[in-house]
Amino acid sequence: VFDRKTGEKYAYRGVEPYETASVVKVQVLACLLLTAQDDDRDLTANELALAKRMIRASDNDATTALFGRLGRYRGITGCNKRLGLAETKVNSAWGLTRTTVDDQVTLLNELADAKGPLNPGSRKLAFELMNTVRTDQDWGVPAVAGKGEEFTVKNGWLARSTEGGRWIINSVGRVTGPETDVSIAVLSHNHGTMAGGIGVVEKVAKLTRQHLKY
Repeated sequence: VFDRKTGEKYAYRGVEPYETASVVKVQVLACLLLTAQDDDRDLTANELALAKRMIRASDNDATTALFGRLGRYRGITGCNKRLGLAETKVNSAWGLTRTTVDDQVTLLNELADAKGPLNPGSRKLAFELMNTVRTDQDWGVPAVAGKGEEFTVKNGWLARSTEGGRWIINSVGRVTGPETDVSIAVLSHNHGTMAGGIGVVEKVAKLTRQHLKY
């Protein structure tokens, strides 16, 4: 958890690497926005359509298309350096990128920080896409949001053949409101079922609010 109001960051196993599954799509989005900014342009209609599918519906084909256009793992790695993601190792199979909760809350904060590398238009678009994911994908971080608060989220889920078909379940996002401005990342693996993993992730996310009092 990173609390923007207090400047405090809290982590459990903060630098332990986890495979991202689909939460890497937030990195791809940030890199796409940075690349367009570098060219002093808006996203093309096709880029925007792909970004919407990638974030709102977690579409893998759209992600693969953007990943390729951005230079695959070398291109995304270059963007990660600009975003301060020192512990994230991009994989040519994008869903097997390895990251840490420390890096994920850094990325989430960069998507909102007026002093960061993303301009107001890019920050607004990132918020809009992550605030309007499909209803079947608004689990995880959204479970923390209370009345009058908004959330952004991107989840990742993957049954790993190398772990006996057990599940990676990840959730990253932000909760904002009149008194709240936090970035939250929960990364986990080795769940017997997807539903069981979601339950664990949501319980952990809620416990952070209970104990950190944000």
